[in-house]
Amino acid sequence: MTESVDPRAQAGGHVPFPDSVAGCVVVGDDGSAESAHAVRWAAATALAHGYPLVVLRAWSLTSAPRPQTWRPGFVPGEDEFAESVEAALRRDVEATLGVPTLGAVTCLSVHDTPDAALVAASHTAELVVVGSHGRHLARALLGSTADHVVRHAHCPVAVVPTPGGAGSG
Repeated sequence: MTESVDPRAQAGGHVPFPDSVAGCVVVGDDGSAESAHAVRWAAATALAHGYPLVVLRAWSLTSAPRPQTWRPGFVPGEDEFAESVEAALRRDVEATLGVPTLGAVTCLSVHDTPDAALVAASHTAELVVVGSHGRHLARALLGSTADHVVRHAHCPVAVVPTPGGAGSG
Protein backbone atom coordinates (compact mmCIF):
# COMPACT_ATOMS: atom_id res chain seq x y z
CA MET A 1 0.00 0.00 0.00
CA THR A 2 1.24 3.51 -0.77
CA GLU A 3 -0.02 6.70 0.79
CA SER A 4 0.91 10.33 0.35
CA VAL A 5 0.65 13.08 2.96
CA ASP A 6 0.92 16.84 2.58
CA PRO A 7 1.76 18.50 5.91
CA ARG A 8 0.16 21.74 4.81
CA ALA A 9 -3.21 20.01 4.94
CA GLN A 10 -3.30 20.68 8.69
CA ALA A 11 -1.90 23.64 10.61
CA GLY A 12 -1.61 21.84 13.96
CA GLY A 13 2.17 21.80 14.15
CA HIS A 14 2.74 18.29 12.83
CA VAL A 15 1.88 16.21 9.81
CA PRO A 16 -1.61 14.66 9.94
CA PHE A 17 -0.41 11.09 9.51
CA PRO A 18 -2.95 8.46 8.56
CA ASP A 19 -3.96 5.75 11.00
CA SER A 20 -1.57 3.40 9.21
CA VAL A 21 1.32 4.91 11.22
CA ALA A 22 -0.24 4.26 14.64
CA GLY A 23 1.46 1.39 16.47
CA CYS A 24 4.00 0.80 13.69
CA VAL A 25 7.71 0.73 13.21
CA VAL A 26 8.39 3.73 10.96
CA VAL A 27 11.66 3.90 9.04
CA GLY A 28 12.96 6.83 7.04
CA ASP A 29 14.17 6.12 3.52
CA ASP A 30 15.92 8.52 1.14
CA GLY A 31 16.74 5.98 -1.57
CA SER A 32 20.38 5.58 -0.50
CA ALA A 33 22.23 2.36 0.32
CA GLU A 34 22.47 3.60 3.91
CA SER A 35 18.71 3.93 4.23
CA ALA A 36 18.17 0.54 2.54
CA HIS A 37 20.24 -0.96 5.36
CA ALA A 38 18.01 0.84 7.90
CA VAL A 39 14.88 -0.42 6.08
CA ARG A 40 16.11 -4.02 6.27
CA TRP A 41 16.90 -3.59 9.99
CA ALA A 42 13.47 -2.03 10.64
CA ALA A 43 11.69 -4.79 8.70
CA ALA A 44 13.44 -7.51 10.74
CA THR A 45 12.65 -5.68 13.98
CA ALA A 46 9.00 -5.12 13.06
CA LEU A 47 8.61 -8.78 12.10
CA ALA A 48 10.32 -10.02 15.27
CA HIS A 49 8.03 -7.94 17.49
CA GLY A 50 4.81 -8.24 15.49
CA TYR A 51 4.52 -4.59 14.44
CA PRO A 52 3.47 -3.34 11.01
CA LEU A 53 6.18 -1.56 9.02
CA VAL A 54 5.86 1.89 7.43
CA VAL A 55 8.62 3.10 5.11
CA LEU A 56 8.51 6.89 4.98
CA ARG A 57 10.09 9.07 2.31
CA ALA A 58 9.98 12.82 2.80
CA TRP A 59 10.43 14.96 -0.28
CA SER A 60 10.46 18.43 -1.73
CA LEU A 61 10.21 19.63 -5.32
CA THR A 62 14.00 19.80 -5.49
CA SER A 63 14.54 16.26 -4.16
CA ALA A 64 11.69 14.49 -5.99
CA PRO A 65 12.42 12.52 -9.16
CA ARG A 66 11.17 14.23 -12.30
CA PRO A 67 7.67 13.12 -13.27
CA GLN A 68 7.23 11.53 -16.68
CA THR A 69 5.27 14.60 -17.76
CA TRP A 70 8.26 16.91 -17.16
CA ARG A 71 9.35 18.78 -20.28
CA PRO A 72 11.65 21.77 -20.80
CA GLY A 73 9.58 24.86 -20.13
CA PHE A 74 6.84 22.93 -18.30
CA VAL A 75 6.76 22.30 -14.57
CA PRO A 76 4.41 19.46 -13.61
CA GLY A 77 2.00 19.88 -10.71
CA GLU A 78 2.70 18.81 -7.17
CA ASP A 79 0.49 15.73 -7.53
CA GLU A 80 2.65 14.51 -10.40
CA PHE A 81 5.81 14.98 -8.30
CA ALA A 82 4.12 13.07 -5.45
CA GLU A 83 3.32 10.21 -7.82
CA SER A 84 6.93 10.04 -9.02
CA VAL A 85 8.16 9.92 -5.40
CA GLU A 86 5.67 7.17 -4.55
CA ALA A 87 6.72 5.11 -7.58
CA ALA A 88 10.41 5.49 -6.73
CA LEU A 89 9.74 4.56 -3.11
CA ARG A 90 7.82 1.41 -4.11
CA ARG A 91 10.64 0.39 -6.47
CA ASP A 92 13.27 0.96 -3.78
CA VAL A 93 11.33 -0.97 -1.13
CA GLU A 94 10.71 -3.83 -3.56
CA ALA A 95 14.43 -3.94 -4.36
CA THR A 96 15.36 -3.82 -0.68
CA LEU A 97 12.80 -6.20 0.83
CA GLY A 98 11.48 -8.14 -2.14
CA VAL A 99 8.12 -8.05 -3.87
CA PRO A 100 6.32 -10.64 -1.66
CA THR A 101 7.17 -8.59 1.45
CA LEU A 102 5.83 -5.38 -0.05
CA GLY A 103 2.21 -6.36 0.62
CA ALA A 104 2.90 -6.25 4.37
CA VAL A 105 4.62 -2.86 4.19
CA THR A 106 3.04 0.58 3.91
CA CYS A 107 5.02 3.02 1.77
CA LEU A 108 4.32 6.61 2.79
CA SER A 109 5.54 9.71 0.96
CA VAL A 110 5.41 13.03 2.77
CA HIS A 111 5.89 16.48 1.25
CA ASP A 112 8.05 17.80 4.11
CA THR A 113 11.58 17.71 5.42
CA PRO A 114 12.77 14.28 6.60
CA ASP A 115 13.39 15.39 10.18
CA ALA A 116 9.98 17.04 10.56
CA ALA A 117 8.16 14.10 8.95
CA LEU A 118 9.84 11.51 11.16
CA VAL A 119 9.25 13.51 14.33
CA ALA A 120 5.60 13.93 13.34
CA ALA A 121 5.29 10.18 12.73
CA SER A 122 6.77 9.57 16.18
CA HIS A 123 3.60 10.93 17.79
CA THR A 124 1.83 7.62 17.11
CA ALA A 125 4.59 5.18 16.07
CA GLU A 126 5.98 2.54 18.42
CA LEU A 127 9.50 3.00 17.07
CA VAL A 128 11.17 5.32 14.56
CA VAL A 129 14.22 3.96 12.74
CA VAL A 130 16.75 6.16 10.96
CA GLY A 131 20.10 5.54 9.37
CA SER A 132 23.04 7.16 11.08
CA HIS A 133 23.40 9.38 8.04
CA GLY A 134 21.86 9.77 4.62
CA ARG A 135 23.26 9.99 1.15
CA HIS A 136 25.17 13.22 1.69
CA LEU A 137 27.22 12.64 4.87
CA ALA A 138 29.47 9.64 4.38
CA ARG A 139 31.91 10.55 7.17
CA ALA A 140 29.60 11.88 9.85
CA LEU A 141 28.94 9.80 12.95
CA LEU A 142 25.38 11.09 13.08
CA GLY A 143 23.67 13.05 10.33
CA SER A 144 21.51 16.08 10.95
CA THR A 145 18.23 14.22 10.37
CA ALA A 146 19.15 11.42 12.77
CA ASP A 147 20.34 13.94 15.34
CA HIS A 148 17.10 15.95 15.09
CA VAL A 149 14.89 12.87 15.33
CA VAL A 150 16.76 11.51 18.35
CA ARG A 151 16.39 14.85 20.13
CA HIS A 152 12.72 15.53 19.32
CA ALA A 153 10.91 12.19 18.82
CA HIS A 154 7.91 11.23 20.95
CA CYS A 155 8.73 7.50 20.90
CA PRO A 156 11.89 5.37 21.01
CA VAL A 157 14.32 5.90 18.12
CA ALA A 158 16.79 3.38 16.71
CA VAL A 159 19.77 4.75 14.79
CA VAL A 160 21.16 2.10 12.45
CA PRO A 161 24.83 2.58 11.59
CA THR A 162 26.04 2.10 8.05
CA PRO A 163 27.86 -1.24 7.65
CA GLY A 164 31.59 -0.57 7.59
CA GLY A 165 31.02 3.18 8.08
CA ALA A 166 31.98 5.50 10.89
CA GLY A 167 30.44 4.45 14.16
CA SER A 168 29.48 0.95 13.02
CA GLY A 169 32.22 -0.84 14.96
